[in-house]
Amino acid sequence: MGSILVFLTALLIIATWWLSRQGLMSKPWLEQGAAIDWRPTRQTPSSTAKVGLGVFLAVVGSLFALFISAYAIRMQMPDWRALPLPQILWLNTGMLVLSSIALHGARKAARRGEDVELRLGLLAAGVTALAFLSGQLLAWRQLTADGYLLASNSANAFFYVLTGIHGLHLLGGLIALGRTIARAWRGIAPERLQLSVELCATYWHFLLFVWLVLLSILTGWAGNVIDICRQLLV
Repeated sequence: MGSILVFLTALLIIATWWLSRQGLMSKPWLEQGAAIDWRPTRQTPSSTAKVGLGVFLAVVGSLFALFISAYAIRMQMPDWRALPLPQILWLNTGMLVLSSIALHGARKAARRGEDVELRLGLLAAGVTALAFLSGQLLAWRQLTADGYLLASNSANAFFYVLTGIHGLHLLGGLIALGRTIARAWRGIAPERLQLSVELCATYWHFLLFVWLVLLSILTGWAGNVIDICRQLLV
């Protein structure tokens, strides 16, 4: 259960930081020395999109937290038999890290108005994300070939469900990223693509964070780290 608390605490910190960046936690009625204008203000499309993405990520994070909670409870049962993780998962993790780094570079290129760097960054992010999904499918195929089927064990089912839901969210992000890539290669100015690139980069960073949490739980690292911390505190 400690890994769940760590995950939820990290999620709360990210959500708080996000809200503070959007200015949603400010209290204008407590500001001193400034006149308050009570007239309704129109929110810009940029801030609306960012707030919308923040809410969506909070919902997705809660969904994964529920699955992780169910995983932690179910693994305490005596009939739990953990399955061996395919080695290709480490290569897949590297692909997702590269995809996130590429989108971070594309976001910087969009802010600087660098057209060529923006296109290359977006294309690299898309290719490495596809490589990650392909690797996940290969991992599934390897496990099923070795007899670790979905219905044969609860640990198997949780592995397929957790990795499958994460893959579906990444696949949905690829649709948005593909549209952004198409617009970039049509010659749209980087300034006009800046919002789309920033949203994609934020989404990718979030999915990378979720995947690292899932990987640490599936490999047992999270539980080992928590046990070590408990021993140090005793």
